[in-house]
Amino acid sequence: MIRHSSVRVADGWSDYEVIACGGGEKLERWGGLILLRPDPQAIWEPPYELKSYRGINARYVRSSSGGGAWEYEKKPEDEFFICRGDLKFSCKLMGFKHTGLFPEQAVNWDAARALIAGAKRKVRVLNLFAYTGGASVACAKEGAHVTHVDAAKGMVERAMKNAALSGVDRANTRFIIDDCAAFVARELRRGNSYDAIIMDPPSYGRGPKGEIWRTEDDLFSFVKNAARLLSEKPLFVLINSYTTGLQPTVMANILSLTMPGGAEVSAYELALPTRDERVLLPCGCSALASWHN
Repeated sequence: MIRHSSVRVADGWSDYEVIACGGGEKLERWGGLILLRPDPQAIWEPPYELKSYRGINARYVRSSSGGGAWEYEKKPEDEFFICRGDLKFSCKLMGFKHTGLFPEQAVNWDAARALIAGAKRKVRVLNLFAYTGGASVACAKEGAHVTHVDAAKGMVERAMKNAALSGVDRANTRFIIDDCAAFVARELRRGNSYDAIIMDPPSYGRGPKGEIWRTEDDLFSFVKNAARLLSEKPLFVLINSYTTGLQPTVMANILSLTMPGGAEVSAYELALPTRDERVLLPCGCSALASWHN
C-alpha cells in the first residue's frame, strides 16, 4: 500500500534554525554562527534584505563561471558543533556551500529510531551513500548495529568523529570506504543480510575507482539489487533524494516495485520551518517502506 506524499517538517532543533529565506538564499543560525547560503527553492521575495542581517559570519557567493566561495564577515573557527537531543555533530564550512550536515534529515533520523525502538530486537542497518553519518549515528544511538558505507574517505572520517561525539558504542558501528554498488554486490556474494537499509544517493557521483553514478539511470536497479540484502524479517528501507525533478511518488513507486511483500510505503517532502516568515522551506524528498514484524 502506498501513502501519497505529504510534507514532514524537521523541527525540534535548538542549535539550528532557518531565520528567513528568499531571493534564492537562506539565512541560518548554526549554534552561534549566522550563515547566508544559496537555496534554489527559495524563489519568493525575502522579508528583508538578507545580506544586511546583523551578525552574519559568512556568506557563500556563487561565481558566474560556476562554483562559488565563502566570503567572511566574522570568520568562524574551522570546526563548530551542533546538537539535537542526544546527537552531536561536527560541522565546518566546505566547498559547494556545504557544512557537513543536512538538518532536515532529522525527520528521517526520528523515523528510523522509532522503527528500531519498536522492533524490540537487535536490528542490523546498512547505510549507503552515508556521508557524514547523521542517520548512522541516530540508528546506532538507538542500539542498532550499523554498517556505514561511503566512497569519500573524508566523509567517513567525519562520520566516525560524529559517532564518537554522540557517545555511540564503537562495537555497534562499522565504517567502510567503498563504492556503494560494489559493496552491495560483494555483500550479496557473501550471503550477508540486513534488517534495514538507508540510502541517500547523489544526483551524480564518482566512486573511488572512477565508477559513475546517475540517479535517473541507476537508482531503480540499485534499489532492486539492494533489496536482495534484506533479511527474512525486514524492518524498513529509507531512500532520500535531493535530485531536482525526482518527485516523492516516483520514489514510492520504486519502493513499491522492488520491496518484498507486505511493505507499507510512504513518500513525502522534507521541509524546514522559517522563523521570520513562518513558511516552510522545501528540502528534497524521501520514501519509506516498512514492515510490521
